Amino acid sequence: MKSTDALALLEYDSLALGIAAVDRMLKASPIALLKCGSVHPGRWLALIGGTVASVEAAYNAGVEETDDAVLLRDPHPALRAALAGRPAGLRPDFALGALETGSAATLVKAVDAALKAAPVGLAELRLCDDLGGRGLALLHGELADVQAALAAGCEMAAPAGRLSGRTLTPRLDAHFCGVLNAGTSFRDCIAAEPAGAEYPEGR
Repeated sequence: MKSTDALALLEYDSLALGIAAVDRMLKASPIALLKCGSVHPGRWLALIGGTVASVEAAYNAGVEETDDAVLLRDPHPALRAALAGRPAGLRPDFALGALETGSAATLVKAVDAALKAAPVGLAELRLCDDLGGRGLALLHGELADVQAALAAGCEMAAPAGRLSGRTLTPRLDAHFCGVLNAGTSFRDCIAAEPAGAEYPEGR
């Protein structure tokens, strides 16, 4: 996608409604359907892109039946990269901000605001799957910048009643940094074994 393209993420409580809405949006406007499908817990997500005019027209055709939705006319490049599966890696000398929301669309909106508020990186963006419908983002950078970014993201998410949690870690443990860079899913977690680590008997 071109850097000037708009993006929209639409979230449906009903899979059937989501499928019908995607068809309707594609017929309404010459958009790119970047990704769509089912996510936990039984929701449907649709990510679309294109010119501002085309995305607006499609969004209007599909937004009425959504549980939550966001239209970004000028999305931050780091958000665009993360949505395409290319987030930036964490650094142990940086502060870490974790932002958790009750929906994917709210997370995307909040993260876009956070990235535009301060020069921080986006280390991970997870939308619903294996999170019970929640969204999770990890932001990193200088402490003051991460604080400002978190404040902007929370300000965007809180009025919708979908802010689930936020934390600020001033400096990451180097071993934990490596764990998080491998992903935040328990299923994919790697072990961290610092020198001198103690283990249960029989390990």
